[in-house]
Parts: sequence; structure tokens; C-alpha cells
Amino acid sequence: MRHYYTAEAIRAAEAPLLASLPDGALMRRAAYGLAVAVADELTTRTGGVAGRRICAVVGSGDNGGDALWAATFLLRRGAKGTAVLLNPEKAHRKGLAAFRRAGGRVVETVPEATDLVIDGVVGISGAGPLRPGAAELFAAVDEAGIPVVAVDIPSGIDVHTGAAPGPHVHAVRTVTFGGLKPVHALAACGRVELVDIGLDLPEPAMLGFEAADVVARWPVPGPRDDKYTQGVTGVIAGSATYPGAAVLCTGAAVAATSGMVRYAGTATAQVLAAWPEVIAATSAEASGRVQAWAVGPGMGTNAAAADELRFALDTDLPVIVDADGLTLLAADPNLVVDRDAPTVLTPHAGEFARLAAGVGLEVPDDRVAAARELADRYQAVVLLKGNVTVIADPAGPVYLNPAGGSWAATAGSGDVLSGIIGALLAAGLPPAEAAAMAAFVHARAANLSAAEPGPRATPTSASHILAHIRPALAQL
Repeated sequence: MRHYYTAEAIRAAEAPLLASLPDGALMRRAAYGLAVAVADELTTRTGGVAGRRICAVVGSGDNGGDALWAATFLLRRGAKGTAVLLNPEKAHRKGLAAFRRAGGRVVETVPEATDLVIDGVVGISGAGPLRPGAAELFAAVDEAGIPVVAVDIPSGIDVHTGAAPGPHVHAVRTVTFGGLKPVHALAACGRVELVDIGLDLPEPAMLGFEAADVVARWPVPGPRDDKYTQGVTGVIAGSATYPGAAVLCTGAAVAATSGMVRYAGTATAQVLAAWPEVIAATSAEASGRVQAWAVGPGMGTNAAAADELRFALDTDLPVIVDADGLTLLAADPNLVVDRDAPTVLTPHAGEFARLAAGVGLEVPDDRVAAARELADRYQAVVLLKGNVTVIADPAGPVYLNPAGGSWAATAGSGDVLSGIIGALLAAGLPPAEAAAMAAFVHARAANLSAAEPGPRATPTSASHILAHIRPALAQL
């Protein structure tokens, strides 16, 4: 499981370690890990370190010291180094002295022939966009196509929210120390590399599933299981206008290893044509027993749809609500707020705004804080869709799931996600874990779909994502 810590927690954990070590020892420990990562990046791009030209862009904090010491270690390996001091009077004194002794030169701007830039402008204590001088410098670096390795975070990006309100560094790799921070999931940081510097860390602020975690939790039938004990998923989706939503949502529940799927709605003919193993009925009440309901994709917002949503939410079963179901719910939030059974809401940004308006919530710019607040108001797990999916549990942690691409941003993709979540809820998984695991596999399926059979630029679709659920699970 990936653990994400606040900047405050990292600084608090550093304090006793700093007090127990000789002056500068912790910085050199971190800088050595940074130097190893920079050397790896140089070797990957240019074949080695010796003779390569690096430039450290140095701010006034400890990150500037990290950058100077890392550059010093690389100079000792045969690299050629320069440094731009954004605030010369406040540059790290010992790091700068070591850098100069190793043959480094202080310059006014990044030389044109530079092979790699180290971003040591600001660290986890920084806030706001790059200041004009640094912004102009990194704009020239971007224009020249010089790769940047960032120290702790790409400067100009908020460490807590991942927001980039103005000019900021575009890093191909970010090297961070002690523990991951929210920014490393929420923003474009390139490849993120964690250097262990020996911190004794508290409970993490946020979590993120990795493949091994999903494999360990994904429902697999045992020798005594049958189609009923594996979880029966009920799907209420589709309409005369949007029968495809029913096909996609139901198919995803089938693909997610549900023991049985029962479909309720008006798209029975289309669903059975695609998935003959599904048990179909015209209404949820006539469907028979299920262990969880997936409600909303393409169902419409008329009175009949509202009745079906109300039927599912009046049960004591786990329910995942998406799409049209969320629109109906925004008009009557009490349907969920008063529920005792687990509920998962899966809004995109527009649906999120409607749900927030339904309970009088002013949506903050911080996506994590927004998801937490909405989860608390509705007393439901909230999965806020995006390139980084945020899953907030009112009674537990927040999960972050970086998609690694935007291939899932295609029509009908959310219907597929809903079906996966429904199947995992039916199998008995806790609602936040079900949502986070589904988001993980959904993103993997989307990326796999885009990569086959051609290059990664191959367009994908919700149907292709659905077809790659099982292959994605097989590759975990």
C-alpha cells in the first residue's frame, strides 16, 4: 500500500532525527539518494555520468542544499556542474562550498549545453507559483527540452493539493525523502522515487492501492463457493435512450468475477444479447435476491427511474450510485444521508457540483478536501473521478489512485467502473476498498486497452476497457 504523509508530519518526523545526527548528516544522506537518481536518469538518457553537464537551480531552503550536495557527489563521479543561485545570500553555505571545491561553477542562467537540471528551488514548505526570475529560467529550460529532476516536489506545485496556480517546474522525475506526499499522486511529478532517510513516521494521511494489495483482496472463489456465495450483483441501468449504459455496466459486473448478475431495466434485449448469462427482469423489485445494487448509468431521471433508485436505497444492501442516479440523488439527498447500509457515490466534476449544491456545500479547490466534505455530508463513500481518482470514506481514510493516463476519459467508461464496484460490493468488500480497487483495475484496463494492439496513441473506448478487465486482473 502506498502511504502519503502531510508536509507537517514529515517535518515532525525529521526533527528528532536531525537532533540525533551530526550537523548536515541528514541532508547529505538525502542528497546522496538524489545523486543516485540523477545519475540513473543521466545514464538512461545519455549512457553515463562522466562528462555530462548538470545544472542545479538553487533556492534558499534545504532543498537548495540537497541540490548542491547532490551536484557535488556527481562532480566527484566525473560530471561537469554549474549552479544558478536564485538568492545568493541565502544559498546553503556548506553545500555551496563543497560544490565549488569539487569544481562546480556558479552561473547566471542554465547553460544551453546542459544535459540535466536539478530543481532545488523550493521544498515541502514552499507555496505558490514560481517567482518571475525562476519562472523565466524554467520556461527557457522547457523550451530547450532539458530534462528536470525535482527535489522533493516540482517547485511551484502545492504539496498538499497538487494545484499549480501559475508557473511551475515540469519534472521528468521527482526524488522525495522519508515519505510520499499528496502532491506525488495529485500532480504531474514525472517518475516519483522515494529515498528512505530513516524517519519514524506516524499513520499516513492518505493511502493508495498497489497491484499486490488488489491481488490480495480481489474475490476468488474457494472450493465451497457457488454462484450465490460469490456475490450476486444487481444492476439498475439503461433506458430506451441509453441501452448501451446497461450493457456496459452489466458486462463489467460479469467481468469482475461476480458469481451472478441480475439486470433490472428496459434494456433487457440488448443486455441479454451481449451477456446471455445475466438474469434479467423489468424492475428491481422483480429481480430476486441480490447482495448489492449498482444504480444509475443511463437510467434517466424520470419518475420511474426515481422509484427504482428509491427501491435500492431503501434496502439494507450496499449500493453504488452513478450518473443519472446522482442527478436524482442531488434533488433528494436524504435518500442517502439517512441510510445505515454502505453507499458509494461516483461523481465526475459536474455531478459533484450538483451533489454539493444539494446539501448546501461550497466546493473548495482542494479535491481531497472537497471529497472528504461531501462524504461527510452524505455519510457515503465518495469517489471523485479524474485523472487522479479521490476516494473519501467518512469513517476512514482517503485513497488516491493516479490513472497514469487519460484513456479512461471516454463515453461510457464510468458505466464500466460502476459495474466493477457493484460486483466488489456484492462480494462483501468494504465500500471504500471496493471503490479504490475498482478504480485501480479500471485504470489498468483503460491503459491496457489503449496499448493493444497498436501504440499507446491508439484510441480506446468503454467497450474496449470492459474487454480488458480480465486481462488487467491477470497482469496484476
